Amino acid sequence: MIDKGAVLPLFYLPPAAYFTQFNTFKPDVYIEREEHFPKQTYRNRANVYSPDGVLSLVVPVIKGSKNHTKVKDVRISYDFNWQRLHWMSLQACYRRSAYFEYYEDYFTPFYEGKFEYLFDYNQQLLELILKLLKIKTELRFTESFEPAYAAPVADFRESIHPKKPAVAISKTYYQVFEERHGFLPDLSIVDLLFNQGPQALQYL
Repeated sequence: MIDKGAVLPLFYLPPAAYFTQFNTFKPDVYIEREEHFPKQTYRNRANVYSPDGVLSLVVPVIKGSKNHTKVKDVRISYDFNWQRLHWMSLQACYRRSAYFEYYEDYFTPFYEGKFEYLFDYNQQLLELILKLLKIKTELRFTESFEPAYAAPVADFRESIHPKKPAVAISKTYYQVFEERHGFLPDLSIVDLLFNQGPQALQYL
């Protein structure tokens, strides 16, 4: 039973605010592994800054991976080449950023090799991003599903959500296309990483 710290879902290229909470509560952060897969969340989508504004990158999942499938059992669909689409989108969005070329070789394998399960894919991406941010901690996972957690446990499973007001990080930073659309808060951590590089952790 979890009696302190925070419970976070496992997202695809999570928003920057996710890592603010992760850094605040570590080492007592638990990744939710036993929940049923909810639709239209960051669990299989990430928002990045494109020339036209916010662009959502969605990892397609095999039909049947709906509300009654445990998140750890959801399989990725390869009916179309979404990996190529995502990687071309990331290049189009961030090729002009200060640190994209510095980090791109770390991310390339995630858009070339195939992963069967969304949870495994997201977990390996999370481990990479924590390493690049220099947030040192071991990942812990929930052992059972709890509908709610009592204080002092902080439950972020529903609060960090594309359809809820953005939980913005405290400071703005330079974004490649901000002269077109201004500063866009709460984008994927890759927006902060590609624009700020080793300074990214200071913004969290």
